[in-house]
Amino acid sequence: MNLLLILLVSVLSCAAQLCQKQAAHLGIKKGMLWLALSILLLGIGMLLWLAVLRVVPVSVAYPMLSLNFVLVAIAARLIWRESYSLQQWIGTLAIVAGVALMGSHL
Repeated sequence: MNLLLILLVSVLSCAAQLCQKQAAHLGIKKGMLWLALSILLLGIGMLLWLAVLRVVPVSVAYPMLSLNFVLVAIAARLIWRESYSLQQWIGTLAIVAGVALMGSHL
C-alpha cells in the first residue's frame, strides 16, 4: 500500500509538470487552465505525500520520488516527441534500478 501511495504521488507530480509544459507551449493566457490543473494536481499530491510520510521513513520515501524523472521523460517522449541520447536513457535506467532497490525495503 505504501509503495502504491508513493507511485500515485509521483504520477500526480508528473502530470502536474506536464500540465506546466503544456501551459508554456500555449502561453500565459491560453495556458491558464493547464496551470490551474497543475496546481490542483500538485495540491492533491502534497496531501498524499503527507500521508506517505506518516508511515514511511523519509530516507526511503524521498529517493523514490526520483521516479518523476523517469515518468516525465517517457511522457515527454510520447507527447511531444522529445528525443533523448543513449546517455540519458542509461541514466533513466539507473534511476529505475535505484528505485527498485529502495522499494524492496517497503
